[in-house]
Amino acid sequence: MKSNNQAAMIKRQMINLTQSIGLGGGVILVLLITWEVSSALNLVNPMFASSPARIFTALIKLFKNGEIIPHIVESSKVFAIGYLMAAVTGIPAGIALGWFKKAGLAFGPMIAAFYTTPRIALMPLFIIWFGLGVGSKLALVFLSAVFPLIVNMQTAVSNLDKDFTTVAKAYGANQRQIFFTIALPESVPFLITGLRLATGRALLGVVGAEVFGGAEGLGYLIQYAGATFQVDKVFVCVVIIAAAGIIMDRSLLALNKRFSLWRGNDH
Repeated sequence: MKSNNQAAMIKRQMINLTQSIGLGGGVILVLLITWEVSSALNLVNPMFASSPARIFTALIKLFKNGEIIPHIVESSKVFAIGYLMAAVTGIPAGIALGWFKKAGLAFGPMIAAFYTTPRIALMPLFIIWFGLGVGSKLALVFLSAVFPLIVNMQTAVSNLDKDFTTVAKAYGANQRQIFFTIALPESVPFLITGLRLATGRALLGVVGAEVFGGAEGLGYLIQYAGATFQVDKVFVCVVIIAAAGIIMDRSLLALNKRFSLWRGNDH
């Protein structure tokens, strides 16, 4: 019976995934065709908006001559290190603030202030403190990504299903057992949501930091290409960043679905 339910759930998820890819791809295709036709008919000034064909040509050229590779490597490095720092810090911090209620109340206003403050506004301070190198960029990426993780994990742990904890206590479970057998497993969907939000925030942080004070990276290339009216290059960088974001987001979403499937079978 369980295997039949699992097969049905997998089939349903595959259908949903296929529909999502088909519909999403269809919308993108229509937009690209409309854009290309508008450019060909001179309804859109290519000097300001380029065209899909020209962007694709520029993409191939930038990879062939190797010009864009160092910028991708630099942005990837800053993103990976900053994102990892945020995860290592934000996940345990959020769990602790959710588990220890008084700590959550004490730090709540400060977290809310940082969460709602545009991090790019702090970039001048980061440049003063850490210079124009990697340090200031990592600081912005870290602060951009860490607070979605803290807030999501705190929310997950502090709002556990009371039915689960009541039953666990009735069977003699102590706080440590409740934490490891209920709090952590139940917080996984919130963790993945936090990671998805942190991914977008971290990418914004990378681009913002490189536009503001970088000498290398995709954000810097966007700023330089825009200042010199190389619109094709700007769009190439945007496409690469968007593609990276979509791949990471879809991967985390797939992981969440796998976990939901496992948890459903476990229950």
